[in-house]
Amino acid sequence: MRSTAFLTILSFVLSFSIEVSAQAAASAAYAPALGACPSGTSLLRNVGTDASAQTVSSDEQSYISSRKTDVLPSAWKAYLAAVENASPNVALPDYLSKVLGGDANAPTLGIATSGGGHRAAIVGAGILNALDGRNQSSVGSGTGGLLQAASYLAGLSGGSWLVGSLAQGDFPTIPHLVFGGDGVTGWQTQLDLLAPTGNTTTDAEYVKGLFAEIAYKYIKGFPVTIADIWARALSHHFVNGTTAENVFDESLTHGAGATWSSVAKLPSFQSHQQPFPIILANTITSKNNGSEFIEPVQGVVALENPIYEFNVFEMGSWDPVLGAFTPTKYLGSPNDTACVTGYDQVSFVQGISADLFIEYNQTGVDILQTAIGSIIGGLEATFPEPNLRLDTAAVPNPFFGVAPDVYPDTAETILNLVDGGMDGEVTPYQPLLVKARGVDTILAIDAVADSTDNWAQGRSLIATADRVNMFYGASYSFPSVPTDVATFVAQNLTTRPTFFGCDVDAASDAPLVIYIANGGAPLGEAPVTNTSTAQTQYALDQVQAMLDQSFALATQGIPTDAATRDPEWPACLACAVADRSRRALGVERSGVCTSCMERYCWSA
Repeated sequence: MRSTAFLTILSFVLSFSIEVSAQAAASAAYAPALGACPSGTSLLRNVGTDASAQTVSSDEQSYISSRKTDVLPSAWKAYLAAVENASPNVALPDYLSKVLGGDANAPTLGIATSGGGHRAAIVGAGILNALDGRNQSSVGSGTGGLLQAASYLAGLSGGSWLVGSLAQGDFPTIPHLVFGGDGVTGWQTQLDLLAPTGNTTTDAEYVKGLFAEIAYKYIKGFPVTIADIWARALSHHFVNGTTAENVFDESLTHGAGATWSSVAKLPSFQSHQQPFPIILANTITSKNNGSEFIEPVQGVVALENPIYEFNVFEMGSWDPVLGAFTPTKYLGSPNDTACVTGYDQVSFVQGISADLFIEYNQTGVDILQTAIGSIIGGLEATFPEPNLRLDTAAVPNPFFGVAPDVYPDTAETILNLVDGGMDGEVTPYQPLLVKARGVDTILAIDAVADSTDNWAQGRSLIATADRVNMFYGASYSFPSVPTDVATFVAQNLTTRPTFFGCDVDAASDAPLVIYIANGGAPLGEAPVTNTSTAQTQYALDQVQAMLDQSFALATQGIPTDAATRDPEWPACLACAVADRSRRALGVERSGVCTSCMERYCWSA
């Protein structure tokens, strides 16, 4: 939302009227509805504060169980075949073939893809493309198939745009997801998120349309904030239905009405073909829960604040300060016998996860004089609502009155949710650390702009380790990682794949983390993936170049020289993926896995 043109455009917004806004076709589709709850509906599921006793929902359990039975055995075998074909001169240990071939317990793999605006969405897409067994180049590189073998896929902020659109688009291939095809309209990156034409007058009408699209939500009595404007802008790009040709067509809903919970009805979800998708958000709490707030490595949200997840079945937090969930389908319900539907719009969930506007509202700063001041002013004039915080996403609190001794928002009727990386954890490890999910291997995609030139430097790993060590060690386990950025840089841990947690104590349930960072250009290429998070428009050829370079990041391993990928990388990656299953079998590492783990593992 940092487009210069947009600041001029918003000067037109104040003349906008609610009466006109209610006519937009998308407005009714975006507005939630209130009705009687179906018989037997429960709006609160307590999972408790004891991590070892927490359970996933019955719906999630059913999905994962069916996926492990019906999909993953063949997916792991296909991945193993790709590794073997790409490594004809590498003898794989017998245990690797057993674990990945279906003769022993297969790994539970989770993929985490970071925030960072368009850069993160595109880099994440490029790396997922390298893991996609439908891509023959990926299969030939020996990495294709891991996406199909993953149990979970988590994203936040820019990563939520990727995860959300991939799930809502019915799990298309990455080229179709990004550029369109096979029933998917694509991301429309060539159009600026908020100023799609560059013509001030035309784009002013477009922005008025965004206000129009949230008007009926307001008229029906639900709070609207900057996150709703942001959601509708994102919907024109990251929810299936909009093309460059129809972006101004007011007869279309442009993704309004597509809900996160309705992903469960899609064919690819019904057949358990998708990794289970999860999107994260942070919160601005209003009450100190009794412990000292610790400043995060980066961002403005304290590390101890609850982290909320949105999966297609539930929204809530595993953190012991809450330990409760509500059905995603009924998000926004007043927590009694009346149920709200339609609050969980895909675009709104993506907008929540990418709502970083509290950065503009720091102590001593007049927010009306900042880059988002015109938006805030427009909201105040068009949709007045006293005492509503407009720089966050407003969600009626389904956990009102829960855990009054420890839950910081127990007395608040509205949750103020913000960008999932605002506590410094810009890569979404947390939902994959939940003990009830049993994830033993995490493939982490870090496309965060930690450095001044927009490269990742490991800050999200550090923040997650700090959060676990300082606050939630009884709830989550995480391997040791370097405690400072200088170590990541000095040891080149972000310019090559790195494995963390290779030799943790046998009693530990900390996952092994396969870390692939956007830390530098691969194989001596000129860098193209270190774009600014603030960039909101990408030419299609720039996107393709970024996808190609991200593919190389995921398939090169540790290059043997400036132009040669590691020929053993497919085997080394497989060794890491299967290592926790190997340990469970009580088998020692052997063969190529021994040398691979020595080269790729980091130890303190």
